[in-house]
Amino acid sequence: MAMKYTRFERARIIGARALQIAMGAPILIETAIGVVDPIEIATSEFEKGAIPITVKRELGARTGATLT
Repeated sequence: MAMKYTRFERARIIGARALQIAMGAPILIETAIGVVDPIEIATSEFEKGAIPITVKRELGARTGATLT
């Protein structure tokens, strides 16, 4: 089952991956010739599910519920 990300999680994942690409990390997908923008590459990787970054959430974080 694919995880659904909030817009904030999506922005954080793409931003972190774009920074990695800008610092010289290898690109994990085939890109079109001439595409050099790290944010565009990171967005493509995100859409294809190739980014090796996960989100750790606390149980009940959105509802305010706590476990006892």
